Amino acid sequence: MGGIRVVARIRPQQSIEFERDCIVSAASTDGDLSSQPTSIRIPSFKNEHEIYSFQFSSVYDQTSTQQTIFDNEISPTIKHLFNGFDVTIFAYGVTGTGKTHTMRGGKTLAERGIIPRLLSSTYRRCRKIEKDSGGATVVGITLSYYEIYNDKVFDLLEAPEKRTPTGLQLRDNGGKTVVVGLTERPCESLKEFEKLYDQANVNRSTSATKLNAHSSRSHAVLCFRVTMTTGDEVRVSTASAIDLAGSEDNRRTDNGKERMVESASINKSLFVLAKCVEAISQNQTRIPYRESKMTRILSLGQNNGLTVMILNLAPCRSYHLDTISSLNFANRTKKIEIREIENEPMAKGCSRPVPSSSTGFSMQRQPLRALTPAVHNTVVGAQLASQKGDKPAKSFSVYSDRLRISGVPANAIRETSKRSSPLKRPSDAGAPSLSRPAKRRSPDRTQRPPAAMSKAVIEDMIEKKVTDLLAARALDHTSAAPVPEISKEVQRRLELLEQKIEGQDDGREQGLTFLLMAKQHSVRGEDKSALRMFLLAKEYFPDNAKLEMKITKLQMKLKEKQVAVEGNMDINISRGMSGRSGGKVDKSTTPLSKEEAGRGGRSVVDDDYRDAKNIDEAECDSDDSFRYRPRSKKATKKLVPSSMMHDGLGDDPDTPRTKRLLDIVNSQDIKRLRLLRGVGAKKAEAIIEVLCGGDDGEGGGRVVVHSLAQLGHLRGVGAKTVEKMRAGLEEGL
Repeated sequence: MGGIRVVARIRPQQSIEFERDCIVSAASTDGDLSSQPTSIRIPSFKNEHEIYSFQFSSVYDQTSTQQTIFDNEISPTIKHLFNGFDVTIFAYGVTGTGKTHTMRGGKTLAERGIIPRLLSSTYRRCRKIEKDSGGATVVGITLSYYEIYNDKVFDLLEAPEKRTPTGLQLRDNGGKTVVVGLTERPCESLKEFEKLYDQANVNRSTSATKLNAHSSRSHAVLCFRVTMTTGDEVRVSTASAIDLAGSEDNRRTDNGKERMVESASINKSLFVLAKCVEAISQNQTRIPYRESKMTRILSLGQNNGLTVMILNLAPCRSYHLDTISSLNFANRTKKIEIREIENEPMAKGCSRPVPSSSTGFSMQRQPLRALTPAVHNTVVGAQLASQKGDKPAKSFSVYSDRLRISGVPANAIRETSKRSSPLKRPSDAGAPSLSRPAKRRSPDRTQRPPAAMSKAVIEDMIEKKVTDLLAARALDHTSAAPVPEISKEVQRRLELLEQKIEGQDDGREQGLTFLLMAKQHSVRGEDKSALRMFLLAKEYFPDNAKLEMKITKLQMKLKEKQVAVEGNMDINISRGMSGRSGGKVDKSTTPLSKEEAGRGGRSVVDDDYRDAKNIDEAECDSDDSFRYRPRSKKATKKLVPSSMMHDGLGDDPDTPRTKRLLDIVNSQDIKRLRLLRGVGAKKAEAIIEVLCGGDDGEGGGRVVVHSLAQLGHLRGVGAKTVEKMRAGLEEGL
């Protein structure tokens, strides 16, 4: 058993960062400055005088180079790779700490990262092994490269156009997680690898953020398989180099919509990785590997091999909390113990042997026996076939695990051989005996003579069975609960619901529409219009006492308003007479209309005052006061345009379009009126109000329109509206 080797690296200071803001430093435990540092020192976020110290396998400061880290940490694992061990190397840290630089590196020879140097050393060792063995050992390398973007696996060796929206799927194979449909390319030389690697990195998802100009938006996994063939023996080992995307704080990166989706996926996978490490450190029974594809592929603590974690840290103060969080994660990760198990060599062309069970001994299959004549099967079968005239029995032997018992008749032996499985054979004498419990032999029922049953016994059995069935039915009938009767009210409601569902509501919907319109008029204080709507709804609800009461109240209220208006008119008339006789009239209490102002302030009672029946309720105070309100400007009558008169449509009701239009208007159906062009809900209500009695009564007789000119004179309808109605009917025809 061994633990995960954790190596910490502090990236160099950038040009935009100040030296006074560097708070992370490397230190050695024994205080010797010449020795390799093994601890990270960082002050507390709340108290800078309190220093935290974290111990790791190795620590590299800002002056360390790529070659130094590779020679000290990665190069020793190559010999284990060729000895049959699996190797996993992954970089961890927040965004902008140099993970991709550590794993991939730059283009120059000195800036090459861990992955190019690892492949270069592997190819050199392959050539050395082949040279030392004199060609007896052949080493082959196959490469696969994929990314985990938004928790979906995509092959980087294939073009992005060939990707599917769901990505590649993961499967478990022999305790390891494999990617189904992943491309594996053989690489014979380092140049071929560099060509494939550079082409695949172009397909990787990267983008610029506020903290990093070339931020990785996915986890990249590079796997290369080393296959060593020596004669008939094949040894396979795998090395995985993983460049994890860094966790991000969207408040600092200023990510857009797409970048925030990527950031959420990255943070989720890293959070699941932290949960897995926490569960392993606490020895929990369930490790949540399957909550993320990245943790399922990485499988910390489950892979049998060497694991190296490179912790990348930023030295400046702006990463203070993120650095402490990364150090705590790495401190828990180094405590994970893994099994360093060597991969077993396989015979060439054969599958890997299946390990035997941990308890008990393995049972080997017995070789097949040669067929020998058996008297108990062949001879007896031939005699039976000759007696019955059937086809002869098959000449093959059936062996059973039971020993032949002397004194048992031949027919019992045949019955036993029929019941035994032909796949079972007795064990050899040399094989160890198995401690199996002997099967209990069932009694031979064929030897038992059948019991004789008389006719009376059969009739008694039938009668008893019928009696039991009748009794059971009687119990079921009495246990059933009686169905309660439905009351008349519930039955009536059910019938109304059925009529509504079937569309046979007998005009109730139209009546409810009138009631709703009446309620709206009442809320606005238009009592007269509300009374008209109530009177229209009364036709659909003739026996509704509540509706009758509302109509009566509205009529009484309108009469009271009419009496109050007549009283106001008498007072104003008397004031006007006194003004003519030379008395002074208070202009503040007796306002003049526009017509009176045009006449020089002279009041003409017969022309200016209307009948009380024609005064709308909006012109009266709701509190029945005696204050007079001036009459609003009279609406001029709308004339039908001359074009309509010349076409013969103004007064001629004989054309089909005119008849149809007048029929729709005179039907007073609000639904049909709303279907006309240029007529909305409010205009349809206004037309119905005019047709139901106009402004001349309290919901009295109805008005019938006989011509288009009369239709154009209605309130709310003009010449343009009539033209639109006719045009809509023309298109409908």
